[in-house]
Amino acid sequence: MKKPLPIGVDNFEKVIREGYSYIDKTMLIKELLDLKGEVNLFTRPRRFGKTLNLSMLRYFFEDTGNGEKNLQNCTLFEGMKIMEAGEAYRSQMGMYPVLNLTLKSAKQENCENAFYAIQAEIAAEFDRHRDIVERGKELLSCSEYEQYLGIADEKADEKQIRGSLKLFCRCMYKVTGKKTVILIDEYDVPLENAYFGGFYERMVGFVRSLFESALMTNDYLQFAVITGCLRISKESIFTGLNHLNIVSVLDKKYSEHFGFTETEVKRIMAYYGVESRFPTMKEWYDGYLFGNTGVYNPWSVIKFLYDLCGDRNAFPHPYWINTSSNDIVKDMIMNADRETKGQIETLLNDGTLDIQVHEEVTYEDMRERGENLWNFLFFTGYLTKKTEYFRDSSVFLQVRIPNVEVKTIYRDTILGWFRKKMEKQDFRDLYRAMEEGDAEKMGGILSEQLFGAISFYDSAENFYHGFLAGILSQSENYLVKSNRESGNGRPDLIVKSPSLRGRAFVLEVKVSECIDDLEADAEKALLQVYDRKYMEELHMEGYQKVACYGISFYRKDCEVRFGKGQFR
Repeated sequence: MKKPLPIGVDNFEKVIREGYSYIDKTMLIKELLDLKGEVNLFTRPRRFGKTLNLSMLRYFFEDTGNGEKNLQNCTLFEGMKIMEAGEAYRSQMGMYPVLNLTLKSAKQENCENAFYAIQAEIAAEFDRHRDIVERGKELLSCSEYEQYLGIADEKADEKQIRGSLKLFCRCMYKVTGKKTVILIDEYDVPLENAYFGGFYERMVGFVRSLFESALMTNDYLQFAVITGCLRISKESIFTGLNHLNIVSVLDKKYSEHFGFTETEVKRIMAYYGVESRFPTMKEWYDGYLFGNTGVYNPWSVIKFLYDLCGDRNAFPHPYWINTSSNDIVKDMIMNADRETKGQIETLLNDGTLDIQVHEEVTYEDMRERGENLWNFLFFTGYLTKKTEYFRDSSVFLQVRIPNVEVKTIYRDTILGWFRKKMEKQDFRDLYRAMEEGDAEKMGGILSEQLFGAISFYDSAENFYHGFLAGILSQSENYLVKSNRESGNGRPDLIVKSPSLRGRAFVLEVKVSECIDDLEADAEKALLQVYDRKYMEELHMEGYQKVACYGISFYRKDCEVRFGKGQFR
C-alpha cells in the first residue's frame, strides 16, 4: 500500500502520525536558526505550503509544558533532514512556548464578523496554553492572570485583543522563564478581504495594533515567522519594525522550502508509479521561479497525483482556481483600460511584460498605475519571473503566465466577464443586419465588439467561436446551437427561430493566418457550408427561410460573407 496523499491536511503532526506522504521541508528550521532573523515575513502565493511549514515549526520548537508530550513531538522528526543537521539544531527542539495564529478565518462579509473570527483564533491559542498558566499563576499579577483568562474565554474587548499577543509572551516568560516563538499565518487575508468588503481602514488599524504589541519592543519574543501573499507596509502594518526580515519570491534564501522542486516532483511521481505523466504535470503546474529555484504549485501537484492514482490517464484540471482568491484578477479585468487589455492579451499569447518591482504596495494602490497591478499579480502567483535585471537604480522583471493552469484561470475569468458584459448590451442592430443579409454591417459590429474584448489567440478557434456564440445568444427571438451534426459535417453555429416560419442561419468560422487572408477565408467558410450541405438539416426540420454566413477573423479584424440567394 502506498501512503495516502495529504489533500487539505496542513497539520504536521497529523501528516506524520497518520502516515501521509510528506516532502521533507525541515531544513527551513536550519536556515531560520542560521540566519537568526528576529521577525521573518515570508511572502508566497496561496496554497504553497505556508501553513504546513508553520505547523512543522510549531511542533519542532514548542515546549508544551509536558515532558512526555515534548518527547512525542520529537519523534515526529525521526528520519527528517533536520535530525542529520547536527546537535546545535536538535538541541532547539521543545525549547519555547509557541503561539501559532492563523488569520485565514478573517475572510468574512463584514468587519464585526472578521474581528470576531480573529478574536476566536487568539482565544483558542490562549486556551491551548491555559494549563501552563494555571500551574504558574502565582508568578503572574492578578491583572495579568485575569486578562489572560478573559481572552481565553472570549470575554475580552477589542482594546485587550489588540495587546493580547504581547500579554501572552509576558505571561509565558514569567511562568516558564522562556521567550515565545510567534507564528502568524496568512497575515494579509484580513486586509484583502476588508479591501473588497469595504471596511479596509478599520481593519488596517486593528491589525497594525495587534502586530505592534507583539513584534515591537517585545522583550519576551524569541523570534517570529509571519506568512502571507504580499508585503504590506505602506499602511504601517509594520510601523517602526526595523528588524523585520522580508523574504519574498525574489529572494534566493529559503527558495526551496515553499512549493515543490522538480526533483521532488519526479521522486513522488515515481513513488506512485505515474512518472509517465510528468510532461503533463510540468506543463500545467510548473513555471514558478522563487529566487533561482524552479518551483511547482504543491497543491495542484498533490491533487493531480491523487487523480492519477485512480486513473493514470486522468486529465489535468485547474485545481488552484477553487482554492485561491481570484478577486484581484476579476477586478483587474472588469476595470481594464485599452492598454491593460492589450497587455493581458500579450501574456495570454505566451508573451512577457517588463515591470518595475514595487514590493511595498497596498490594495488601494492597485488601480493607481499599471505597475502596481502587475506587481500584485506577480506576488500572488498569477505571474512569474522569467528574467530579472537592474536599471536606473531599480529592479525590473520580465514576467509571464507560469503555466497552463494559471492561463486557464485568466481565460475562465475573461469569459465570465465577457458573458456578463454581453448581457448588458443591445444587439438588435446585429440581428437585423443578419436577417437582412447585410454582411458589411455585421462585420462592423463584430469588429467593434472585438476591439473592446480581451482575446487569446493561441486557441483562436475556440475563442472566436465562444465570442460569436456569446453575442448571438443574447437574442430572445433565436436559439443558438453550436457544433451540431448536420449534413456531411459540423457547422460552427446554427441560429434558428423557435418557429419553423421564422428564419434560420448557418455560420461557419475561419481563423486567418494573416490580415491579407481575411476575405479569401470568409469565402472559403461560405463555400464549406454549401459543399458539406450544412443547411440540409434545417430544411428537413421544415425551415423555409435558411441563410448562411462565412466569417473569418484575424485578431481584432473580422470579414463576413453572406450566402446570397439561399432564402427559400
